Amino acid sequence: MKARIAVVGLLASMVFSVNSFAADSGCVVHYVRTACQGQEAESFKKCDGQAECEKSKPADSAEACAAAALKSCDNSRLDITKYKVITARFNGQELVGGFDTTGNPDPAGMNFCAADRPDLNKCD
Repeated sequence: MKARIAVVGLLASMVFSVNSFAADSGCVVHYVRTACQGQEAESFKKCDGQAECEKSKPADSAEACAAAALKSCDNSRLDITKYKVITARFNGQELVGGFDTTGNPDPAGMNFCAADRPDLNKCD
């Protein structure tokens, strides 16, 4: 009986370690949205009602992951979402986006979204 419990425990730990590795492999894009005043519910809808979330993106290289992160800065809802901070990891490694969290240029910054993008910071 003790051997059976030990085997079950070993298998369970292997499953959890594989799942935690799988969650951090490939391209993971992290979103932090700032909503226009009064538009929080609509702006955060893409993150299940939260200001912050992560989504896996198809990418077979760090460059493709960085391109997906940069594309995630796009904002067609000018009167709903004011700004986004987008960061990304590829196979667990943080990627450099070139901007700080406020969108100012920073060669070591992890954020991919510039503050002066024409589709951000346009709330009425």
